[in-house]
Amino acid sequence: MNTERVAHLIRELLTEFGEDPNRQGLLKTPERVAKAYEFLTGGYHQDLKAVINEAVFDSEANNMIVARDIEIYSLCEHHMLPFFGRCHIGYIANKKVLGVSKLARIADYYARRLQIQERLTSQIAREIMHVVDAEGVGVVMECRHLCMMMRGVEKQNSIMSTSSVLGSFHNDPATRMEFMELIGRTMP
Repeated sequence: MNTERVAHLIRELLTEFGEDPNRQGLLKTPERVAKAYEFLTGGYHQDLKAVINEAVFDSEANNMIVARDIEIYSLCEHHMLPFFGRCHIGYIANKKVLGVSKLARIADYYARRLQIQERLTSQIAREIMHVVDAEGVGVVMECRHLCMMMRGVEKQNSIMSTSSVLGSFHNDPATRMEFMELIGRTMP
């Protein structure tokens, strides 16, 4: 990303708002915003293989592995406002396991771009399924969307929940139920 160009565009945007980009409080704002967007959209510029960094290990385990309450921060592609919340990931190993921190890194890889929660949930699940050739994967996300809280309908307490279940998590209700219980959720 060309941060100098983005800073220039932010300076122009400040002028469009009716602000003076030369006033003391805004002098460095364009550069700070450019750096923030560079970080918040870093998923576009990362290599997933480097993110995983060969942290796929042989294992005899074929039990369910769950990481829950992974913090998620992303930008809604419709308004470029943040949405944030928690991501719960589970998978059943099939001779391969993934280093636990890599679950969060995969989630961040896809979250750090313009997103919709539905697609983000699915991308995380599909990537984990692919990387470890899992028997099954489940991902549940619960997020608050500032595009819904700060503008539009202005609903402060709404939480959007999405799930993606693949393989045995999709085909076997008992597996899906075990995952939901492990992340502290109940099935309707």
